[in-house]
Amino acid sequence: MAAPTLTIDLTAIVANWRTLAGLSGKAEAGAVVKADAYGLGAEKVARALLQAGARRFFAATPAEGVALRQAVGPGPQIFVFSGHMAGDTEMIQDLDLVPLLNSLDQMTRHFEALPGAAFGVQIDTGLNRLGMEAGEWLAVAAIALERGPALVISHLACADDPADPMNALQLAEFHDLTDGIGVKRSLAATGGILLGPAYHFDVTRPGIGLYGGLPAAGLRDVVRLTAPVIQIREVSAGEAVGYGGAFVAGAPMRVATLGCGYADGLPRRLSPAMQVWHEGNACPVVGRISMDLITVDITALGGEPRSLDILCPEQTLTDLAAAAGTISYEILTSLGRRYSRHYLGGAR
Repeated sequence: MAAPTLTIDLTAIVANWRTLAGLSGKAEAGAVVKADAYGLGAEKVARALLQAGARRFFAATPAEGVALRQAVGPGPQIFVFSGHMAGDTEMIQDLDLVPLLNSLDQMTRHFEALPGAAFGVQIDTGLNRLGMEAGEWLAVAAIALERGPALVISHLACADDPADPMNALQLAEFHDLTDGIGVKRSLAATGGILLGPAYHFDVTRPGIGLYGGLPAAGLRDVVRLTAPVIQIREVSAGEAVGYGGAFVAGAPMRVATLGCGYADGLPRRLSPAMQVWHEGNACPVVGRISMDLITVDITALGGEPRSLDILCPEQTLTDLAAAAGTISYEILTSLGRRYSRHYLGGAR
């Protein structure tokens, strides 16, 4: 094995989508495939989800819609969170994208450049990131609703914490701004789905939960990351390992050098906390993670492994993110292009 291998289980992604669709109750489950499906390959992921029954996909920008439209073909809706920016018109028209309009300027641009074309609206209910503020929406709601938006959405700021009072405040604001409009509505991404039926409305937007990045009952791990062993050496007590001599062996040990590093999305701050695994046995990282290499204590293994696992059942995406002091979204989307990517399964 010359390169580290990232194995992506499409069957698990589909199973997670079905689980989250079931938890969505009467709401239709879409699928968020922005950022190249959180780094796992939007074309393959979207095809698998399309085969499983997904018909509404969400991308960050029109540019992401190019490969996505090729993957799902005509028919399924592709919503664009960034809306309709200057220069996007031709792409939106040619790819039949549905921009989620975030401002009065975007609404004017869309209605003038593409009269009659599909659109949605994003309303800000407290995240203060994207979307029309309450006053803006109320000023143009009648005009927008007359043209028939495909969807009106907002986004929760604190859905990962069910006890946070911000969730209820945003829910109440969304009701105040949208009740009775006669248009499909969407408030819940993965975290919102788990908050319960009050947050589901007509369409949910599963994202990180599809990719194994949010531990919840019934959701499966999706990725396995395996790094090749390039070299094994004997290190004597008192010898340093890696840049800066940050680790000094306290006893004789065997150290394996793995062909993977921070250029592959494994940040240096993982160095003191990360382990790798071989057939259920943990091996601590020693020394600093470098650009292309990781050094690991394999003294306890006895043999000479050809590869070691970084993401596996014993160390999930959530575990690795916690060790890095970050979130699973960041780990997933940082996984580099040097991996040999293998895909398993799909819809059944």
